[in-house]
Amino acid sequence: MFLIIMSFGMSIIMSYVVTVVNTGFNDGFFDRYFNAFTFAFPVAIVAAFIMGPVAKAIVSKIATRD
Repeated sequence: MFLIIMSFGMSIIMSYVVTVVNTGFNDGFFDRYFNAFTFAFPVAIVAAFIMGPVAKAIVSKIATRD
């Protein structure tokens, strides 16, 4: 559940920023933003499920170094 909520929040922020940077905040912005978000959210979920365990293992190794 954590990964889904985190992916949702990151998708909202990232699709907004990328849409503004690439196309500007003008007519049709919210349509472009919604299209970007509907593409980004599923990608973010898959990426989080793949990278979550990898990141956890890397952090565990870094945090337990002597």
